[in-house]
Amino acid sequence: MNNLKSSLCGMILAPVVGLSATALVAPLLAEGAAKALRKPAPAVAGTVRKNSKDGLRYVFIAPGTFQMGCPPADEECDGDEKPSHPVTITRGFWMGQTEVTVGAYERFVGDTQRGMPAAPNFNREWRNEDMPIVNISWHDAQAYCQWVGGRLPTEAEWEYAARGGSAAPRYGPLDEVSWYADNSGKRRLDSDSIWTADQQKYSKQPNEDQAKYFKLLSDNGDQAHEVARKRPNGFGLFDTLGNVWEWVNDWFGVDYYAGSPSTDPLGPATGSMRLARGGSFMTAPGYVRVTFRYGVDPDLRYSFLGVRCAQ
Repeated sequence: MNNLKSSLCGMILAPVVGLSATALVAPLLAEGAAKALRKPAPAVAGTVRKNSKDGLRYVFIAPGTFQMGCPPADEECDGDEKPSHPVTITRGFWMGQTEVTVGAYERFVGDTQRGMPAAPNFNREWRNEDMPIVNISWHDAQAYCQWVGGRLPTEAEWEYAARGGSAAPRYGPLDEVSWYADNSGKRRLDSDSIWTADQQKYSKQPNEDQAKYFKLLSDNGDQAHEVARKRPNGFGLFDTLGNVWEWVNDWFGVDYYAGSPSTDPLGPATGSMRLARGGSFMTAPGYVRVTFRYGVDPDLRYSFLGVRCAQ
């Protein structure tokens, strides 16, 4: 029996005896190199890729540190935008190059058997697929982003991406980068003056003052516009200011900045309102800033409120 074992071992090992270590290891190294070649290279900042589910393009945003909140020289800030504080985003992420469009949302609805939201007057029957989707709640926005394989961006991620590397309240002259109340209708308006005058006139009836302002803009035909028709920011993202407000993941906390983490902040643990960012075609220029924060009931839907996803 021992002789048989020795013979068998000799037969198995015979091809190996006399081979060098290099000859033995070379096939393993070649296989490892092949696997490395098949593995996607790490994304580079500014890389653009198309998502197969919604057909939209996403831009890779590299990790980095920025100053979040009201810049010291900005005199238009509200209290909840202060204090300015350093924030580090430790992980790169993909951000929608544009706001989610009607066409992309229709894919989602078709795949999930959900219903389309009510169409706004400026895009009846959702005829223009290149306009941003609106009239969606925070829950709708979250479901869409999860369907596409992503999520809603955190407030910090949104501001970091929206700035596009700029430390200023706006990443360019408003008319070049944004659709907002002054330039979104039939004729140019001075919406700041209209808003201020209405507030003074209806100071004891704030709901009436807002209704007056929105009626004037509506009569002027102010509306959302097709995405990517204005100049992008430094990261290649379009319409992070204006066109439509964009839902983000965080709860709204008025004093959150006073004690928020400096690394990858996620917002308050609880709250009654979620945050939207960026301003819209109905927003006066004083509020169209990358630091302005808008708390909204997550169940509500507006014709000036949409979404941009992260991955």
